[in-house]
Amino acid sequence: MALIVQKYGGTSVGTIEKIKNVAKKALTAQSAGNQVVVVVSAMGPTTDVLIARLKELTADYDPREYDALVSIGENESAALLAQAIIAQGGRAVSLTGWQAGVETEDNHNKCKITNVRAGRLRQELQAGKIVVVTGFQGLNSRGDVTTIGRGGSDTSAVVIAAALRADICEIYTDVDGIYTTDPHILPEARRLERISHEEMLEMASLGAGVMHPRAVECAKVNNMTIAVKHSQQDGKGTLITMVGEKLNTVSGVAAADDVAKIGLLHVPDVPGMAAELFGALAAARINVDVIVQSIHEEAKKNDISFTVGHDDYAQALKITEAKAGAWGCAVIGDKAVAKVSLVGIGMASAPGVAARMFAALGREKINIQMISTSEIKISCIIAQKELKKALRAVHTEFGLEKC
Repeated sequence: MALIVQKYGGTSVGTIEKIKNVAKKALTAQSAGNQVVVVVSAMGPTTDVLIARLKELTADYDPREYDALVSIGENESAALLAQAIIAQGGRAVSLTGWQAGVETEDNHNKCKITNVRAGRLRQELQAGKIVVVTGFQGLNSRGDVTTIGRGGSDTSAVVIAAALRADICEIYTDVDGIYTTDPHILPEARRLERISHEEMLEMASLGAGVMHPRAVECAKVNNMTIAVKHSQQDGKGTLITMVGEKLNTVSGVAAADDVAKIGLLHVPDVPGMAAELFGALAAARINVDVIVQSIHEEAKKNDISFTVGHDDYAQALKITEAKAGAWGCAVIGDKAVAKVSLVGIGMASAPGVAARMFAALGREKINIQMISTSEIKISCIIAQKELKKALRAVHTEFGLEKC
């Protein structure tokens, strides 16, 4: 008997008919002799609707009340799915995140899961029930409902799977696996049968929206195999697993168009300036991605450029402008940029990959504004309007359409 954790996103439970189909899949898995936990997101656009209502009321909302409101969408889908399983002759129970023992940090909106007390989950599984758990939510030490960030149901599923020592965590979505790039942008993209945790973590953090980065990170730490599959179709999907003996030089190209660039010009070249700026951004819980510091033609001056997500742009710009005012610097900002990233765990031992990527962009007359690298990825910041052309150029250069 295997223990399987399945996760279904908002599009997979977006209608009553889709919920009935998910119930059928869960029952099929249980009838094969498995114990089954199902983690669900809110139905379709429910969370977006709730957030819109809150913002219609006020732009300066209380983080605690935000969590109390937006977490209710998952309660609806979990209860409906449990009832759908019961209506099809099965046994099921729906549990909120806190009933399932999901504990989080004390902050709100983007908190991390700190622990899962899985006693209730095991008890219901031993009773022969399919356990339906709300994703995206938990409880902090004060007894307040918390949420773990948009897309956080992936993380909920993987953390619960790790706590239960599940055999596999299945992520069901509206695509049939992980592709070499976004197939909605490039139809020639190919599905990968297998990808390493490391590669998927880079792809997810660089803009590939199929998996949430924190979920992949948790799976890697716990050596948890994830299967990404289509919720409405049968198929093998893609396995996210440990690094195998055969390493792909390049596995995929990720694209992100929700990127903004901020530049701080003529920064005094003295110790501690960068630490002060990025410390202030960190205190505001703003994630900074690509960072470039360049020596200015003027003596003892530097330019510092960095990127943030669109959601954090206004606050990051405000913080940077405050520092610039104190230092006598100029600030520029640009939301019309994008990031194209090449990912492959075999890149570290394959010379010339960066040169080929840059040459492919150069042939298309695409200007590279910033560059960031690691052992398994190369990211370039470019003009947003050039993103699709850049994606196709890099994808073709490395023959990923033949993957």
